[in-house]
Amino acid sequence: MDFGLARVETVRRALGLRFSCPVVTVGGTNGKGSTCALLESILRCAGYRVGCYTSPHLLRYNERVRLDGREVDDRCLVNAFECIERTRGDVSLTYFEFGTLAAALLFVQSALDVVVLEVGLGGRLDAVNAFDADCAVITSIGLDHQAYLGDTREMIGAEKAGIFRSGRPAIIADPEPPASLLERADQIGAQVQLIERDFGAVPQGAQWTYWSTATRRAGLPWPSLRGSYQLLNAAAALAALDSLRARIPVDMGAVRRGLVEVELPGRFQVLPGRPVMVLDVAHNPHAAHRLRDAFRSIPGAGRRLAVFAMLRDKDIEGVARVMADTVDAWFLAPVPGLRGADNDLLQAALRACAVRPEAQGVYADVASALHAARESAAPDDKIIVFGSFLTVSAAMSALTS
Repeated sequence: MDFGLARVETVRRALGLRFSCPVVTVGGTNGKGSTCALLESILRCAGYRVGCYTSPHLLRYNERVRLDGREVDDRCLVNAFECIERTRGDVSLTYFEFGTLAAALLFVQSALDVVVLEVGLGGRLDAVNAFDADCAVITSIGLDHQAYLGDTREMIGAEKAGIFRSGRPAIIADPEPPASLLERADQIGAQVQLIERDFGAVPQGAQWTYWSTATRRAGLPWPSLRGSYQLLNAAAALAALDSLRARIPVDMGAVRRGLVEVELPGRFQVLPGRPVMVLDVAHNPHAAHRLRDAFRSIPGAGRRLAVFAMLRDKDIEGVARVMADTVDAWFLAPVPGLRGADNDLLQAALRACAVRPEAQGVYADVASALHAARESAAPDDKIIVFGSFLTVSAAMSALTS
C-alpha cells in the first residue's frame, strides 16, 4: 500500500480516461459491496448498460470488473493491463491502482450508460477517487483499517468524506454519522442527504417503503440480500438513483425487479440444504454486530457452530467478543499469507472473551475446519463461516472441490 493520487492521476491523464456517463462512487466501512450490487441490479433492470467495479474478489479477479452484469474475461483484462503497462512509463503503481485504471479503461471503451465504483480503502487517497463522482454514497462508518485511516470514527469519517464533490449529491446512510463527515461536506458545498432526515426506509411486514423529500416508493419487496440491515443499503441506493433521476430515470418496475434479482456472494449467503450454512465476509466489529443479529434471526433450535479465520491486522478480539454469546462451538483455522492470523492468535482472542477451551477446535486450514464443523453438526444445527474474504473464499473452494 502506498496512498496518494499523484501516480494514478498521472497515468489517468496519459490514458485520457474520463467518463462521459454518470458515475456513482460508494464508500464506507461496511455495506459498500451490497449497495453497489443493488445499484447495478436496479439500473440493469431499468435497461441501462452498467459498469461496476468492486473489491476484493472471492474466487476470481474477474469478479471485480463487470460489464452489463457479466465478469470481464481474461483477454480483455490482460489487454487493459498491457495498455497501462505501456503508458505508465516510470510511474510506479500499486496493485489496486493498476486494477482501478484497468477497470476504468474497459468502462470508457464500452459506451456505458452509468458507472458504479466501490472505494477500496478510505476515500480521500483511494485510487477510485481519481474519478469525480456525480453522486457519492457513504454507507457506514466503523472502526477498520485503523493503521491507515485513524483509530476513531471522526478520523475515519474525514477520510471517507474525501469522495464528496462540490455541488453534487452526497448520500450518507449512517444513522449516526461522525461530525467530520458532515463538516467536510459542508466545507466543499456538497448536497448532503442524510438517512432518517432526507430519506429512509420503513419496514412493513413482507414489504417496505422508501421515502425521501422528493418521492415515496411503497410496496417494495425486501432485497434478496438477507439481513434487515440491507434496508439501509437499499435506501442509500434509491437515494442515489433519485439524485440522478434527470439523467438516468428508473421506474418502479425496475426498482422492484432489481431488489428481488440482486445477488452478492459472501454477504450473509445462506446455502441450500441442512444443516443451515451461512457464509459472511464480516471482518470488523461493526459488521459482526449485523452478522450476529441476522444469524440469531434464523429460526430453529440446534447449536450454532462457527468456522472462524481472520487477518492478524484486524480487531480479532473485538469481532470474537460480539459473537461469543451466539456461538456454541468454534472451529479455528489460519488463512494463508503473511497477514493471516495463526491459531494461537485466534485462541488468545477467544480466551479474552471467556470462551471455554472445550468449545474451541484448531485446524490446519479453513477447508479442514469446515469439514470438521459439518461432521460435527446435526441436521438442526447452523454453521456460520466468517472472518474475512479469504475465509469465505477458502470455504467456497472447499465446497465446490
